Amino acid sequence: MKKLIISIVGGLCLVAVIVAYVAYNVILAPVVEGDDVVFIQVRPGDHTQRVGEMIASTADIKTMAGFIPLMEYYKYDQRVKLGNYAIRPGDSMRDICLRLLSGNQTPVRLVVPSVRTLDRLAGAVGRQLMIDSASVMALLTDAHVIDSLGYTRETFPCLFIPNTYEVYWTMTPQQFVNRMVKENKRFWTPSRVAKAKTQGLTPSEVITLASIIDEETAKDDEKPMVARLYLNRLQRGMLLQADPTVKFAIGDPELRRILYAHLQTDSPYNTYKYAGLPPGPIRIPTMAAIEAVLNPAKHSYLYMCAKEDFSGYHNFAATLAQHNANARRYQQTLNQLGIKK
Repeated sequence: MKKLIISIVGGLCLVAVIVAYVAYNVILAPVVEGDDVVFIQVRPGDHTQRVGEMIASTADIKTMAGFIPLMEYYKYDQRVKLGNYAIRPGDSMRDICLRLLSGNQTPVRLVVPSVRTLDRLAGAVGRQLMIDSASVMALLTDAHVIDSLGYTRETFPCLFIPNTYEVYWTMTPQQFVNRMVKENKRFWTPSRVAKAKTQGLTPSEVITLASIIDEETAKDDEKPMVARLYLNRLQRGMLLQADPTVKFAIGDPELRRILYAHLQTDSPYNTYKYAGLPPGPIRIPTMAAIEAVLNPAKHSYLYMCAKEDFSGYHNFAATLAQHNANARRYQQTLNQLGIKK
């Protein structure tokens, strides 16, 4: 009898050791190999099996044996937490499961780009976050939202400062707008507001002028020159006569040749007909253009014309006669190449 008891106890101990060994290796021991952190995104409708498949296909995993039993034990399918989750080198299955169960997601880097329209902005945001672009666009065109933030439909693009922001992937459209309000206030420091005032502009007017500059030149090193030219014209009470505003007014930003008929377009955005700045930005400008308006070059030029070499740079002139000579060379090149519009 004594031998039987010893045999049973010994067997149980052996089973316990085996169970402990297996439990350690599939639950507590590191299972993620490799050197890179990878991420999975848990979306609405994802369940234990689907999440396990994402981990297995994304990370360098030694074994997934402990995943489903652990998640089923904690009833994961009843408490799914959406989000962007890191799978780190050296993680155990327990580490991964607890991270998913607790909703301890990792922020993502959201790039708010310089784009021509709000629907393109909504599309960019939708591609980077869990929300879809339609829900973002619905909020960006909501008159009540725009009015409550102190903007008009025309000036609303002034809210968005192009930059890279750290946010949660599960951010809602309202949270996105709230974050943009916060970042806009953070951007417009007393120093920047003072610089705008020095140029005779409000922050929204800075953004509006910057949007024109971005459409005039893609060359960041030329933007301070263009900024000063338009500031010179504004300060002298001259029409801006900015071709990009005409393109915006007629709805054709790709137009290469501005004709006399285009200049007759009756729109408050047509700066050939209406003095001062247009009602709002013609795009969300780049940071380079915004800084160019706040820190313009020093010169007395009043006119500019695209260089005839199509380098993307411009010829600047202080007198109309000089400008007309520059314009003739450019028009002659267009004619030679057969560019009609």
